[in-house]
Amino acid sequence: MTEILRIAVQKSGRLSDDSLKLIKECGIRFDNGAGKLRAPAANFPAEILFLRDDDIPGYVEDGVAHLGIVGENVAVETARDVDTVYRLGFSKCRLSIGIPRGEKYGSIKDLHGKSIATSYPRILGKYLQDNEVEAQIHEIGGSVEIAPSIGLAEAVCDIVSSGSTLLSNGLQEVETIFRSEAVMIASRNLSDTQQSHLDQLLFRIKSVQAAKNNKYILLNCPTDSVEEVSKYLPGMRSPTVMPLATEGWCSVHSVINENDFWENIEKIRQAGAEGILVIPIEKMIL
Repeated sequence: MTEILRIAVQKSGRLSDDSLKLIKECGIRFDNGAGKLRAPAANFPAEILFLRDDDIPGYVEDGVAHLGIVGENVAVETARDVDTVYRLGFSKCRLSIGIPRGEKYGSIKDLHGKSIATSYPRILGKYLQDNEVEAQIHEIGGSVEIAPSIGLAEAVCDIVSSGSTLLSNGLQEVETIFRSEAVMIASRNLSDTQQSHLDQLLFRIKSVQAAKNNKYILLNCPTDSVEEVSKYLPGMRSPTVMPLATEGWCSVHSVINENDFWENIEKIRQAGAEGILVIPIEKMIL
């Protein structure tokens, strides 16, 4: 029987949605109906396991799952014996310290001798140690933001996306101690076959993500402007240039990075380009 990859993902929430979307964009089909805890892939040697996020690193360490997609904050806090094989770039957030709104704050040194409530004692403890701050850490499992208002702690350290949760609980964000994104972790005991499957999966993921960050661009320009236009359109190797039926004009086809598009598009127009079309790319094999 073919050795399959068991891929653990969070069973619900934004990270789960983003993870499953990525897997499907890689052309892997599976049925993740409501209430399912496992779903075999129909066209790839893999099976999806739906687990609590905090449990995923342990399952991967034990070899029950071969891969897992988790927040980097979870991977670091649990400190399991696994490999981080790829940073996925989505579900970004930060682990920050919050104190009651209106209190003065100069630096992390202000928390020396105080108490901090958190669900991430390992990450917080290391940050305090690195900054030579001694504080009492209260580890709690949830509803961290309520700790100052009930007298449990004088500050909190928790995951922040927009900061609205802190604000609604009368807190202000004063220090970011860790930045997180989704990462793919892997067992250190993969067979050669499973490693080959992982390599195929990573190839697909990189192709999908490269396509999202780039656009296909087509334009017309005078033949004597091709060299100038091409300076701003390096493409994957170089632009494709084809003559038009109209003498003295060419069609230029290339790939442009999303981050460079608005910076370069005006320069391209000034160089003589017109009739510019920008098209999404579904997959991009580098």
